[in-house]
Amino acid sequence: MTRGRIVFVDDEPDLCAAAADWLGASGFEVESFSDPRAALGGVDGAACDCVVSDMRMPGLSGLDLLREIRQREPELPVILLTGHGDVPLAVEAIQAGAYHFLEKPYDADQLVSILDNAVERRRLKREIRRLQVGSEDLDTRLIGISPAMAAVRRSVQRLADIDVDVLITGETGTGKEVVARALHDFGHRRAGPFVAINCAAIPETIFESEIFGHERGAFTGAQAPRQGRIAYASGGTVFLDEIESMPLALQAKVLRIIQERVVEPIGSNRQIPVDVRFVAATKVDLKAESEAGRFRSDLYFRLSTIDLPLPPLRDRPEDVPLLYAVFARRAAERYGLGFKELPPELGLYLSQQRWPGNVRELKSYAERAVIGLDSPALQQAAPGNLPELVAAYEARIIATTLADTGGATAEAAKRLGVPRRTLNEKIAKYGLRPGPEPGETLPG
Repeated sequence: MTRGRIVFVDDEPDLCAAAADWLGASGFEVESFSDPRAALGGVDGAACDCVVSDMRMPGLSGLDLLREIRQREPELPVILLTGHGDVPLAVEAIQAGAYHFLEKPYDADQLVSILDNAVERRRLKREIRRLQVGSEDLDTRLIGISPAMAAVRRSVQRLADIDVDVLITGETGTGKEVVARALHDFGHRRAGPFVAINCAAIPETIFESEIFGHERGAFTGAQAPRQGRIAYASGGTVFLDEIESMPLALQAKVLRIIQERVVEPIGSNRQIPVDVRFVAATKVDLKAESEAGRFRSDLYFRLSTIDLPLPPLRDRPEDVPLLYAVFARRAAERYGLGFKELPPELGLYLSQQRWPGNVRELKSYAERAVIGLDSPALQQAAPGNLPELVAAYEARIIATTLADTGGATAEAAKRLGVPRRTLNEKIAKYGLRPGPEPGETLPG
């Protein structure tokens, strides 16, 4: 996959050719124009990810080019380059909708980093739009543009139609039940029941009756026969969530059902055949639990034939802005409230958080933000006057630099040419949160 499709515009052909060469060597597809009028005709919003343009050009300035592009493709990011940069010009460019503003001579690595961010944001917007109007498929169910989530989708696609039992592993809130339902809904068992059993939520005293069923008179209070959940799921899928919480005494019986696909209700000698697929989920290291004697090792080995691990949200930060936007838009529609497009600074802010509760925590945060209960400093009203525009530009530059340095404030301060203390004050002022410095721990 290409790093991004770029249109580069400069009235000096030699600069165009040089930029096309080194951007191409960096993994971008580049189409260059020395005539800004011709560039307008060459900008295809469906194929282009970003436009980089010189500011001072005869006939049509970079600012004019930006305005023309914004009319045709309002979501296409445009980066402006100038050898005459000053605050008023920067403010005018930002006010006109420029994604970024670089003064010549610019640092090539910095431009590549800014392009990466712009392309990611462009693709993020496309993905949000596709999720809004697209048909139900794995991409709309298991949301994420990260390689980690792409791997999860590939695994689900391969396993959905294979009647093999699966163990889903992952931290709390990573979406284990969502993946289990996807395995069911996109496989040949989709017409059958999906029965979710939370092993931690059923009291041990009634666990066996709930799972296996019982005959009339099997115990005090059993006034009528009851079909167990596993038998009810015949033809479909049984999802055993938090299986590490299943009472140890019952694990042998569950193992037998998994191996033989028969259920024997309490108080009965009848063996009822069941046609089910078992999908189990755990948030703990089940192998370690079995080695410690807290979980049957034979059941663990039977379940772990196919182990499908889910990544925590902190390992796929590029998915955070997309997930937030999807959750916030859904919440806004559900509550009948307005939805504001996610600004780049807020996307960076969110992706730098640790999210110990993973996707579930992010979803809750998005819903609270839509209602107005959570509002980071950078999610406040869009700036309009000159001081606010300058502050927004400064916040964006700091946010981009922090992203480039992986949150290292010392390196960011060096690149920005300001004392580290000054940078930290501005980070606090704008509500930005850098990643941990080496040796530091970032709280959840």
